Formats: sequence, structure tokens, C-alpha cells
Amino acid sequence: MKQRTLKGSFSLFGKGLHTGLNLTVTFNPAPENTGYKIKRIDLEGEPVIDAIAENVVDTQRGTVLGKGDVRVSTVEHALAALYALGIDNCNIQVNGPEFPILDGSAIQYVEKIKEVGIEELNAPKDWYIIRKKIEVKDEQTGSCITILPDDEFSITAMCSFDSKIINSQFATIDKVESFPTEIAPARTFVFVRDIEPLLEANLIKGGDMDNAIVIYERQTTQERLDKLADMLGVEHRNANELGYIQHKPLQWENECTRHKLLDVIGDMALIGKPIKGRIIATRPGHTINNKFARQMRKEIRKHEIQAPIYDPNEEPVMDVNRIRELLPHRYPMQLVDKVTALGANTIVGIKNVTANEPFFQGHFPEEPVMPGVLQIEAMAQCGGLLVLNMLEDPSSWSTYFMKIDDVKFRQKVVPGDTLIFKVDLLAPVRHGISSMKGYIFVGDHIVAEATFTAQIVKNK
Repeated sequence: MKQRTLKGSFSLFGKGLHTGLNLTVTFNPAPENTGYKIKRIDLEGEPVIDAIAENVVDTQRGTVLGKGDVRVSTVEHALAALYALGIDNCNIQVNGPEFPILDGSAIQYVEKIKEVGIEELNAPKDWYIIRKKIEVKDEQTGSCITILPDDEFSITAMCSFDSKIINSQFATIDKVESFPTEIAPARTFVFVRDIEPLLEANLIKGGDMDNAIVIYERQTTQERLDKLADMLGVEHRNANELGYIQHKPLQWENECTRHKLLDVIGDMALIGKPIKGRIIATRPGHTINNKFARQMRKEIRKHEIQAPIYDPNEEPVMDVNRIRELLPHRYPMQLVDKVTALGANTIVGIKNVTANEPFFQGHFPEEPVMPGVLQIEAMAQCGGLLVLNMLEDPSSWSTYFMKIDDVKFRQKVVPGDTLIFKVDLLAPVRHGISSMKGYIFVGDHIVAEATFTAQIVKNK
């Protein structure tokens, strides 16, 4: 799968929730490996803000990104739409300190993205695949985000509200393709008890009954409720009648928890890579979401290049007999046992290192270590299988080293190790010359890497 961006630009207009300003946010296509970048265009010479967890400066009322003195808030709904629709790269411009609140959901972003269309780029999609349980907890609030291995990106959110009106709820999205219909329309929500101090502090100047679910669940005096209704511009209601106060009825009984799930997706966009894993979010909120996104970014930095998944039970793409048909190498120099994955530009191969390897007799008798040059040779043989497999009559061609660069050995290889080779073409083969980048893994750890150039030569 390839990275994606927008086919064209689009803009959305509306009031800012906190400032009440009339705002425009514009989304533009971006090249591969750009990620999400946000720039305020109402200020001159201001920096571009990368939408990553390290740039989050506040999580009290939505996710606020910042760089230097520049702040942009209420970004989570837009990022959720981009992330869920599989867009990896986008340049965003906003003419103020926040994104417009719109109707309090992500549906208008989804509709605009579908309208302009999505375009595939040349670079492969850079998935981060969850291999083990990762968890972040907040002991004070009881919030917890857990991610487990899964073949897809999926989320379950579980919320417990201190309210007589909203019971404990959960919401699930098993396939991200259902986001536009099942999650994107869910609106943000607020309790009446929280609105009054926010209004008095001028913190929600752009809030109205069209962009939030308002919940009246703790009885107050008729006088205070009437005053609040006047501030919100809605009809007076009986202070003895608890319930929802909004123009638009609930779309789902668990709409509030669906919106919490929407926020989780928006905050997961701050990881900077699409994820394959299942998230279980218990009492999620922007603070715990951001802590989790930061933890995920640390995990990704530790395993920046992930090892391919190797299942010895799967049938190989090439067995040792097919490898012998393509490569001229024989004992003791045939160093690839099988190929487990083969694409247009990438290959994954396996070498089982045993104590009976002939080189261990002299390297070293008392401490057997596989020579680094043979590790690179084995990786190059795997790359040779990739390019030879593209030819019509591969047995009549051979590959030879021309250049080896950026070689790094990170840990030693010993008897009992299973080497996993991953080799990628850096450019199309031209004039019989092929450039490749290769990695060798033992388990999840890189043991060696190199960039090399090979020449494909017709056999005499």
C-alpha cells in the first residue's frame, strides 16, 4: 500500500469555539513523507508546526499544538478525519489560533476529503505494526490506554461518567472504513455544570447549541438555569427536568462515547505513523491520549525499522531448490535458505545459523561468531534473488557487487540465530545497475545493515 495525500485543496469556514472568531482552515496536498504540518497564516514569519505528540502544549480543552509562542487548538477532529481516511501527508493552513468548531464533529472534514478525492504517492505506507502489549495508565483518574497486536487498526472506548443521565458506555470501531458513518458524525459534549464558569471566563465564546451536546444532570436554581439559557441563546426550561439540552437530538445512545473514540483517533494521528493494532481506551481524554502517543513515538524510535514478521509455519515463496535455480552459489557459500515474502521492490529471506557452519571452525573456535562480511554477502544474495526474479531467463544472469556503503554491525550473530533479511530496491534497475538497502534482523533487533550497488551481468 502506498502513502496518500489529497487530490486537491479544500477550505472550511466557521467560528472558533474558544475565541468566537470567524476562521478558515485550508487543507492542501503534500509530498510523500511530509506528515501533517500546520501553519498559521494570520501571522507573518511563523514556524510550521509538525502535528506530533511532542508539540502538544495543552490538553485541557482539546488538543493544542504549539511551537515557540505559536499555538493552534481544536485540531483533533480534523486530524481524526485525515488519519481515518488513510491520508498520510497534508499541509494545513489556518487563519487564527484554532480550527473552527463547525458542528462539533468530524463529518464536514470527511465530506470535503471525499469531495476532493485521495491520491496515492510513490512512497510505501510506513505502517508501525504492534508486536506486544503497550499500556499507559493514570492512577489518579483511572484512565488507561492499551494497544494489542492486531492485523488492522481498531479501537474500543469505554467511558464511565459521573452523571445520572449518561450511563457507562462503550463504542467500538473494528474497521476504520466505517469511520465516516459510525464515528465522524458524533458531536462533542459538555455538562451544564461546566458551561457557566467557562462562559464567565470567556473561554467558549464561539460555543452554541449547534456544535455540542449539552447535558443538564445536576439540578440548579431556576434563576441560574434561565441566566445560562440567555447566555446560550436558547429557550428557558424547567430546572426540575434533567436531560439533554440541544437543538439536534442524539444520533446514537452512546454518541458521547463515540465522540471520545473520535478524539482518540485524532490524538493517535500525533504518533506520526499509521498503526496496525487494537486500542482499548478506558476513560480516555486528551491528556492520557497524548501520554500514550508520546510513549508510542518512543517505541517507534527504538524500533524505527521493524523486522518483518516471520512465521516458520508458512509456505515459503522460494525454497532452497528455487534459490539454487536463480543463484550460482553452492556449499559453503549459499547463505539464503528460503524467501518468505517477495514484492515488486522488496524481498524477505531467511538464514538459519547452525553450529555446523564451516566458518565457525576458525571464526572463532572458542567463541563462534558469524563473520560480518558473510552477513553482508548473505544480504546481497537475497537482493540478487529480488532482481534476478524480475528477468525472463534469470538462470542466464549473475549479480556482482560494485559498491557497499554505510555498513553497520549492531550485535554479533552466533549459532542458533535465525537471520531475517529485508532488502529494498532504492531505484528502478537501469542499464543493469541496481541499488539496494538491506537490513538483517535477529528477532526484533537489527544486527546489520548496508546500502549496496550490484551489476547484473549476462553469463558467458
